[in-house]
Amino acid sequence: MFPIGLSSCATDDIFALIAQCAQAGVCCMELSMHTDELAELDFAALRDCAKQHGVRLWSMHIPFSPFDVLDPSDPEKQETTLAYFTDYITKGADIGIDKFVIHPSAEPIEEEDRPRRMACAKDSFAYLADFAAQKGGVIAVENLPRTCLGRDSKDILDLLSAHPALRVCYDTNHLLSEPAADFLAAVGDKIITTHVSDYDFLNERHWLPGEGKVNWQEILFMLSACGYKGAWLYELGFGMSKTRKRQRVLTADDVVCNANELFAGKTPTLLSEPVEGLQGWK
Repeated sequence: MFPIGLSSCATDDIFALIAQCAQAGVCCMELSMHTDELAELDFAALRDCAKQHGVRLWSMHIPFSPFDVLDPSDPEKQETTLAYFTDYITKGADIGIDKFVIHPSAEPIEEEDRPRRMACAKDSFAYLADFAAQKGGVIAVENLPRTCLGRDSKDILDLLSAHPALRVCYDTNHLLSEPAADFLAAVGDKIITTHVSDYDFLNERHWLPGEGKVNWQEILFMLSACGYKGAWLYELGFGMSKTRKRQRVLTADDVVCNANELFAGKTPTLLSEPVEGLQGWK
């Protein structure tokens, strides 16, 4: 139905992951690394490795931490944040990446401070949209949970109003205050990439689809109906989870199996059991 993608956050060794993806049938990858890891990355070597294995560098998730330094919605951090973001947009564009996923804010944000932070975020995204366009790229604003900016379709549409070129990265496990169907009905035609994972509607979990409560057939139907043709891109860790009792670490083969089961309308194979008593972060 959609090309299957995977975030490099799945494991620490991005080069080994690319080879694993190619063998499993994952055709797209999002570059997503912690700030310190990204600083050490050989971008040219990454480009060459992806080309060798036939895996497309689909998108780049610009780092959103450390929170005390990076936040496009904070006027005191805006200048530093934009300089950091544009540097990595340039590096990503130089190796052929054309979609750049960015978080609208850090958190927590008090309700009374949201208008000020939203105004700053919109100013930042307008600048970034112009900059990315000069590099042949597009900014994808990611929906976020809890008190972050972008927590529902109203927030996302407000952020997108900053520039006509802005688009959306739909994270399937971040909506806590709005049903997925309502969100997709409002912003579906603006989505250019996804972060696919499951959750329990209490907090983001980044579980394998089928491990949580997401109605996957509804999401697949609505994405298709709004004309989405991008990657079905998983964003989850392969390691043992603190919020699920896994039988083993996950692999790229598990991701492909999961996607094909969803695309066929089947119930995904479960590789874990729930941890009782989950509420917030764990």
